[in-house]
Amino acid sequence: MSSVWSAPNPILFGNGTASQVGAELAKLGCRRALVVFDKGVANAGIAGKITDIIKSAGISVVEFADVQADPPDWSVEAAGALGVAESVDCVVGVGGGSSLDTAKAAKLLITNPPPLKQYYGREGVVTKPSVPLIVIPTTAGTGSECTPGGVITDTERGIKTNIAGVGCAVTLGIVDPELTVGLPASVTASTGMDALCHCVESLTSARANDFSAVTGREGIALVAKYLVHAVENGADLDARRGMMLASSLGGISMSGALCHLSHDIGRSLGAKFHVAHGNGCAACLPQVLEAVSAVKPDEVHYFAECFGEKSAYDAARNLMKRIKLPNLKQLGLDRGALLDAVPDEVVMQCEMAAKAGIVTSPIPVTRELIADIVARAYDEN
Repeated sequence: MSSVWSAPNPILFGNGTASQVGAELAKLGCRRALVVFDKGVANAGIAGKITDIIKSAGISVVEFADVQADPPDWSVEAAGALGVAESVDCVVGVGGGSSLDTAKAAKLLITNPPPLKQYYGREGVVTKPSVPLIVIPTTAGTGSECTPGGVITDTERGIKTNIAGVGCAVTLGIVDPELTVGLPASVTASTGMDALCHCVESLTSARANDFSAVTGREGIALVAKYLVHAVENGADLDARRGMMLASSLGGISMSGALCHLSHDIGRSLGAKFHVAHGNGCAACLPQVLEAVSAVKPDEVHYFAECFGEKSAYDAARNLMKRIKLPNLKQLGLDRGALLDAVPDEVVMQCEMAAKAGIVTSPIPVTRELIADIVARAYDEN
């Protein structure tokens, strides 16, 4: 197949780069910024640091400090409404994936009137250009600074869906590893597994191409080298930098190839059972790797090699245990409830995507396949 890659926006990467956010906004001619973050980022002192930098550049700040996990439509619509009411001319998202997705949706709604649901979808959604958006990740996982869209919880249907297009496009990503030094080990582990899933799923996707092969492989190698160190010693700046690079590469890699089964299951676990995104995506990773190994043997073997294992199944399970990532049982989930909800949800997601011409799983997706993967993950991981 032909390979197509595009860089959706520039990235400013390196230790201390967050200090440049005010200057970058000034270059864009901005005068009034909507700064989007959650309570955790505020309590860590990061939000205040960023807003002070912005103010020091002569730019006024409006704060939306109530980002919700797995951002629901009503929450991001509130952020957009605040931006409109306050006549902001730019948006800055600071935090993990939920904050950055909320910032993307807020930007979209500043020039594209609500309700948000009319802009759901990856392909064929038409939106108007909007104000500049700078995103500053504080976790090494989502790669959202490198992707043209976001993930929103559609509360009417109880599913996670996408926004995309020019209306929510990132103007600049600022990736500063120093902002991740204070992350708790549990968050480092969860978000790091999200980055790993982006890389390995894009590498094994039905849409994989020459570019995702390069970025996906390098991202996997970086996670193998640095994730355990980042979890065990959060002050290890080399490990933090390595994981931030892996996260950005994962975002780039999945922008073309997209993700498949691990993320499909993770989205269902998030929407139905409120499992943290990284935990949900990683929950069935060993079984997914085993399931796709027959059609993607070289890629799956490469994953195992990076972790010094003979089997990708063992490599993923051992990594999850070493970083103390909770399994489905430890998350307090009921096996029967999972099997009742997740397989049908995943099949529905895949069928909806297929209608839009998007097929990412390298193997046919059936209810029986997903039920087997989930049941085994519950019993084995």
